[in-house]
Amino acid sequence: MTLFDGKVALVTGAASGIGRASALAFARAGARVIAADLDAKGAAETVRLIEEAEGEAHFVRVDVSDERDVERLVAESVQTFGRLDFAHNNAGIGAPPAPLHEADRRAFERVLAVNVTGVWLCLKHEARHMLAAGHPGGAIVNTASLAGLIGFPSNVAYSASKHAVIGITRTAALEYARRGIRVNAVCPAFVHTPMVDSFVNADPLHFSLDRLAGMQPMGRMGTPEEVAEAVVWLCSDAAAFITGIALPLDGGTSAR
Repeated sequence: MTLFDGKVALVTGAASGIGRASALAFARAGARVIAADLDAKGAAETVRLIEEAEGEAHFVRVDVSDERDVERLVAESVQTFGRLDFAHNNAGIGAPPAPLHEADRRAFERVLAVNVTGVWLCLKHEARHMLAAGHPGGAIVNTASLAGLIGFPSNVAYSASKHAVIGITRTAALEYARRGIRVNAVCPAFVHTPMVDSFVNADPLHFSLDRLAGMQPMGRMGTPEEVAEAVVWLCSDAAAFITGIALPLDGGTSAR
């Protein structure tokens, strides 16, 4: 028997990076996995990797900023596997780096639509189902960022959105603390993902992978798998008395 036998986990942004690692980690722990993303090709590959390892997974295409899509996502998750126990609300985007006074409004609003409204909508419909199902022990983890705990120059939209995710997380944790649902956030620093690659490529004169690694006290970037293991742990009974936290996964950066 594995950790999450009989359980079902929903992961958004599951096509690559932290989301894919999280989906694979849930599957290794025995959960059946809903891999949700706009990127059908990437999410299908995530499903293939899970099935290749003898796990169960199902892809659902979703735009997390669209409430009808999110409502359909949760309904299809339950219809496919019969229940919903865990969720990792991980889907997120960034905007091109720019000083605050030069930032583009449309890009700012798009980041907030995905990173803030998307997390809220997913949490809203996940919690609604968990409450209606009436079985305690549900756990939800939102992907925030170290940029939600400290400032992130030239990335006002991303930083604002991740601060908001932490606020949503803490509010939800308090609302559901006595109703059997725990809600936490993970706050990674630089983790080597396609999003970080795009960040470097957008400003190669000022950033490189080596420089980002050197900015962290441990002298390296994190891995998607390290974040995924924290997500799975926060959903497990080992973290049964933990709710409302914003857990830094930052190689010591926030200790400065």
